[in-house]
Amino acid sequence: MNIGRGTLGVIAGVLMVVLAVVGHVLSPPAFDPPPLPASPQFRDIPAQPAAEVRPIAGAGFAGGPFRTEKLLVPARNETLRATIRAPLTPGRHPAFVFVQGSGSGDGGEFTQQAEWLARAGIVTLAYDKRTVGYSFRGRDFGLLADDALRMLRVLRQRPDVDPARAGLWGVSEGGWVVPIAAARDPRAAFVVLVSSPNVSPLRQVAWALNEQLLRLHAPTGVRELLTRVMGGVGFDFLRYDGAPALRGITQPVLALYGTDDPSIPFVESTEALTRALRQGDAGYTIRFLAGADHAMRVNGGTFAAGYLPTLANWIRDLPRTARPSVPIAGATPVQRFEAADVPAAPWWGDSTILWLTLCLAAVGYVAAPVTEMVVRLRGRDLRFQANVQRWPAIRRRLRRMAWIGLGELAAVMAFITLIVLFSVNQAGAWPAVQAGWLVVRLLAVAMLAQTVATFAEVAGGRRDGWEPTPWQKSVLAGVLGGTALLLLTAAYYGLFAFPW
Repeated sequence: MNIGRGTLGVIAGVLMVVLAVVGHVLSPPAFDPPPLPASPQFRDIPAQPAAEVRPIAGAGFAGGPFRTEKLLVPARNETLRATIRAPLTPGRHPAFVFVQGSGSGDGGEFTQQAEWLARAGIVTLAYDKRTVGYSFRGRDFGLLADDALRMLRVLRQRPDVDPARAGLWGVSEGGWVVPIAAARDPRAAFVVLVSSPNVSPLRQVAWALNEQLLRLHAPTGVRELLTRVMGGVGFDFLRYDGAPALRGITQPVLALYGTDDPSIPFVESTEALTRALRQGDAGYTIRFLAGADHAMRVNGGTFAAGYLPTLANWIRDLPRTARPSVPIAGATPVQRFEAADVPAAPWWGDSTILWLTLCLAAVGYVAAPVTEMVVRLRGRDLRFQANVQRWPAIRRRLRRMAWIGLGELAAVMAFITLIVLFSVNQAGAWPAVQAGWLVVRLLAVAMLAQTVATFAEVAGGRRDGWEPTPWQKSVLAGVLGGTALLLLTAAYYGLFAFPW
């Protein structure tokens, strides 16, 4: 007796509801950042003083000559390539080290502004980021700070650098590195922080991701999927607290933020910075530049007006600029939502458990064809088994189930990669997000439907007297067990959740 399609549909629907409930019960609390209350401190900040953006003689992207030097600097466990750009004018000059943001970039990204600054009378050193001890899964900000201090010592030893005016400059992730270096070496003359998050890396990434998903009009389920993945990763550096290092800064600080920066919660970043610096009694100058993005550029193009003049004038005029009469000035920043912590995953949502589950599912899928191949090689002809006509139909369903399961896994990974690329590049359009989410969820439903149909086929065969052989039982257990693990994993990550 065969089970009708209507009955199978009802069973699949009931199981979908069950999986949705299971996912809701097993999942951590939802990530839902509240709106950020308007702060009186940022409601009406004064304009940036005109003297801070005054032109500098000889400075520009096309102008006088400067000196470029390439060198190798020994660091812990490797040697780093560095480039120094220096003015040709006689005497000792102020100087600083560029400290990069996240990623395995090279010092070439600072070429344009380094050349501008050399023409403005400032020596700079840019270096390639280390590859030993720095990866996607782990990084040691203290080790990166050690690299920065090694570069600073190189600058101090130069005859064209004034050691008393040699400092550190850090962008983005460099905002967690530079404070450590500055606290370790009080001889560092100043600190420049560009787009410095000052909250934990996990909060910063979650805030940026939420802003990007809002821009792309992504369904709520997309945010839940991504934040549950983030909550389960075991990257310790993501929960780094930079406040102690900020409190250890005694040098004057210049912090620059762009009002169009989609990557950091710049209002809360500023509040965290000023709160820490007041405890350490360091003078600070904070400027918000209208239209500037995370790299101090306008829509990824030219540098924002005022960025390089502000930077150069502040450094050249030290120590007079260390404690300005207007510590916070510039364009009015607007941050819509708080930078909230991603809820930590329960133990069953940890990335280790996830990979173990996927490996077990993969073993189940691989075991099926391997078992059948071994049986054929041993000469057991399936044609002489009883009720052999049942097995080909079941085997076809098992294959479909396995391919749909693998397709779902590939689709989820591709979808997450797509969202990350959209977030990093500030690109993408909402139809692509909606279409990707639709594919992911439809594949999850198809996987469930194929599982129900396969169970029905097996149950019908057993009622008709079909008795699976031991190897067929192994194939059934492998594929059905693997798919069951994938269905539970999909439920945990909200692929059966309501609403959309």
